[in-house]
Amino acid sequence: MSNVFLISCVLFTLFVSSTYAQSCTNYNFTSNNQMSFTSCSDLPYLNSFLHWNYNPSTKTAKIAYRHTKIASTRWVAWAINPTSQGMVGSQALVAYQKSDGKMSVYTSPITSYQTQLQQGDLSFNVSDLSATYINNEITIFATLKLDNFNSTILNQLWQEGPLSGDSPAMHDTSGVNTQSAGALRLLSGQSGTTSTKASSQFNKRNLHGLLNAVSWGIMMPIGILFARYLKVFSDPAWFYLHSIWQITAYVIGVAGWATGLQLGSESNGIQFTAHRIIGFVLFSLATLQASAMLLRPKRDHKHRIYWNIYHRAVGYSIVVLGIINIFKGLNILKPQKKWETYYIATLVGLGIIAALLEVITWCVVIKRNKSVSNTVEKNPQGLHESNWYNGHENGTNRTHYRV
Repeated sequence: MSNVFLISCVLFTLFVSSTYAQSCTNYNFTSNNQMSFTSCSDLPYLNSFLHWNYNPSTKTAKIAYRHTKIASTRWVAWAINPTSQGMVGSQALVAYQKSDGKMSVYTSPITSYQTQLQQGDLSFNVSDLSATYINNEITIFATLKLDNFNSTILNQLWQEGPLSGDSPAMHDTSGVNTQSAGALRLLSGQSGTTSTKASSQFNKRNLHGLLNAVSWGIMMPIGILFARYLKVFSDPAWFYLHSIWQITAYVIGVAGWATGLQLGSESNGIQFTAHRIIGFVLFSLATLQASAMLLRPKRDHKHRIYWNIYHRAVGYSIVVLGIINIFKGLNILKPQKKWETYYIATLVGLGIIAALLEVITWCVVIKRNKSVSNTVEKNPQGLHESNWYNGHENGTNRTHYRV
C-alpha cells in the first residue's frame, strides 16, 4: 500500500513539474540580446506563449512570441488585428527556418483568406525584429509602436503551418488552427480567448460549402440521371421522383446560397467575385427552372418541344455551373486535400453509373422497338388502332420508344 502511495506521489510531482515547466512565468531568456519581460501569457492553443513589456506613455510594446514543439519544416506567425477578431486585416510577424539553416523573419499584412504571407509593411511601426530557432522552438522578438491604437486591449492571433520549399504554405483549416485567437490586455498582463466569433464564421463557411456541394454538386446531377434513365422503366413514376428530388436539392441549395450571402455581409473587404457571380447565376437559373414547371405545356401541345429544349438546357447548365463553383469554393476554403478527392471520386462514380445506365437503356429501347416492329408486321391494323388509342390517351402519337 505504501508503494502505491509513493508511486502516486512521484507521478503527481512529475505532473506538477511538467505543468510548471510549461508555464511562461517559469521561462528565462538567456541570450545576451534578449531582455526579461514583466508580463506573459500561456496561449491556449498550438503550444504558444507571449511575453511583453508595455510602456503606456510611449505606446510601445516589446514582445517575444514563443512557439514550442515546432519542426524546422514549419512556419509560425503572431499577429494583431486592429479592426476585427478574424484573420483578414491582421498585421502579422512571420518566422521560419530556411533550408540553408538561416532564419527568415518579416512582417506581413493579411488581406485575404488566400494569403501566402507575402512580406509587406504593417499599419504600425515595427523595429528590433528578429527570430531564433532553438530546441524545436521558434521565438519572434519585436518592438511595436502602437500610436494608432486607442485601446490597450488588442485582438491577437497566432498560427503555424507547413513550408513549401522556403515559402509558407496553407495552414490547417480545422481544429485548434481555427481557435487560435484571443484578447491581449497589455496593462493587466492577461490574455483571454475570443475565438468564438472566428470559430462561428469558420463553421458558417463549412456549412455553406457542405450545403452547396450536396445540392448543386451531387443531388442535382442525380436528379438528371432519374429523368434521363428511369422513364424507360417506370413511367410516370420517374417524373414525380425527379421533381421531388430536384425541389429538395433546390431548397438545400437556396439555404447554402443564403449562408453565403450572410458570410459576405460579415466579411467586409473580402470578395470572391467569380464565385459570387456564379452563385447568383445558379440561384437565378434554379429559381427560373422551378417556376417554369408551373408553365409546362401538355405533351401534345405544339410548344412542348421548345419547353423541353429549354428545360434540359437550363438543367444541364445548372449542373455544370454548380460543379465549377464547388471547385472554386474548395479553392477558397482550402480544406484538407481528402475532401476534394472525395468529391472528385463522387463525380467519377456518377459518371460511371451514367455510362452503364446509358448502355442498359439503349439496349432496352432497341429491344422494345424490335418487338414493336415485329408486332406491326404480324398485325399492322390492330396495332395501329391500339397505338392510336393509347397514344391519344397519353397525349402522344409515338409508336416507338425513345431515350
